[in-house]
Amino acid sequence: MMLDEKKHEPKVKESSVARVTTSELLFSGARELVIKHVGEDYRLRLTNQGKLILTK
Repeated sequence: MMLDEKKHEPKVKESSVARVTTSELLFSGARELVIKHVGEDYRLRLTNQGKLILTK
């Protein structure tokens, strides 16, 4: 990623190919993870029913 000098936030290079991963790899045994996006925190939670919930 490149650093945008004006905003001091990483610029994401756009690609026509989506990255693929698994929830097991993302969570690594945890039930919740925090995603930092444009200075905001988002929480991705794994429910007891195995569903994903994303909240700000």
